[in-house]
Amino acid sequence: MKNVLFIGFVWPEPTTTAAGSRIMQLINFFKQQHYKVTFASTAAKSIYSVNFKEIDVLEEQIVLNSTSFDDFITELNPDIVVFDRFLTEEQFGWRVAQNIPNAIRILDTEDLHFLRKARELAFKNGTIQVSESDLKSQEITKREIASIYRCDFSLLISMYEEKLLKETFKIDNNLLLRLPFMLEDYTATNLPQFKDRQDFVCIGNGKHKPNIDAVLWLHKEIWPLLHKALPNANLHIYGAYLPQQITEKHNPKTGFLVQGWGEDVNQIMQQAKVNLAPLRFGAGIKGKLIDAMYNGTPNVTTKIGAEGMHGNLPWNGEITDTVANLVAAAVDLYTNETKWLQAQKNGEEILKTYYAKSNLETELSNKISTLQKDLEKHRNTNFIGSLLQHHSMTSTKYLSKWIAEKEKNK
Repeated sequence: MKNVLFIGFVWPEPTTTAAGSRIMQLINFFKQQHYKVTFASTAAKSIYSVNFKEIDVLEEQIVLNSTSFDDFITELNPDIVVFDRFLTEEQFGWRVAQNIPNAIRILDTEDLHFLRKARELAFKNGTIQVSESDLKSQEITKREIASIYRCDFSLLISMYEEKLLKETFKIDNNLLLRLPFMLEDYTATNLPQFKDRQDFVCIGNGKHKPNIDAVLWLHKEIWPLLHKALPNANLHIYGAYLPQQITEKHNPKTGFLVQGWGEDVNQIMQQAKVNLAPLRFGAGIKGKLIDAMYNGTPNVTTKIGAEGMHGNLPWNGEITDTVANLVAAAVDLYTNETKWLQAQKNGEEILKTYYAKSNLETELSNKISTLQKDLEKHRNTNFIGSLLQHHSMTSTKYLSKWIAEKEKNK
């Protein structure tokens, strides 16, 4: 039986994060391909962590800087290892390469961490512009690009990030595969109609800084104007791990309702008339916007919010970066059924064109099959990857060995 190992930065939380949903989509893909799936992580579980026993996935708690991982992976002997984010590849990549060199190594980037970090720094400095120099000067950029090179290929979810890696960093197409969220073939049936919906919604995990900024921006500048224009409408804020600075903003008198974690995102989106996502920094593609489209709910968001998600197709709502335009767009979609229905239709086309599970799974399957036929040839064409495997991972390797010996002698 074929065997795949996922090394997770955290245990997946599909009901609280888009990253958790994404990992579960990959796990389900391999299960459908008849792989034995094992998920390992150094992290502690939370109350939201998926119960792998219910879906016949093996679990393994692993330890940093320990030879116990060598014993574990040698015995497991997976055909494929998937690293969840570049940080896990840094920590365990050299051990995988050393102990099971013939296993295909896949990096699931989730989003490009260096891009997100650069934009966060730029935002703190009062701008949304990030230059090529800003990106290339960061240490985290060098680390993440090195990780991409060391793997046999990397999964990207954003069209923008794929273009960035190819054009700015000159990474070969053979090392990349754009694989966004994989959704069941879309059919917009039995969804609540315009007249049956009410209120606005905003969803975001409280551990993610762009989400916190978006809610604070809504509360301070956007919602007061929107509520003045539509006094009978409410705004429902959902998300796990919302900090006190968000929960204390709950105010029924102003219609600003902080609801906390919502178990069923589909139900939440189907009840709302419009989804608000005023994101001012970040990277990747946004699960909340995909969820809205999937449930027939128009999105009002920013350029950063919609980035890399819809190609040349019209957006399912409005994309704008100013308070006045965000408010005007939200009011228009909330009150104009014709525009609302067109936005909903645009969302259907985006999902069918770019997120169809059947098409994306075929692309991933073909990529893996090609590598399995001649992995050595593929690696021989990636000289930079072999160079980085030799040099940069040697320092990581011996630092890890030193820490392990130090722990033994305590």
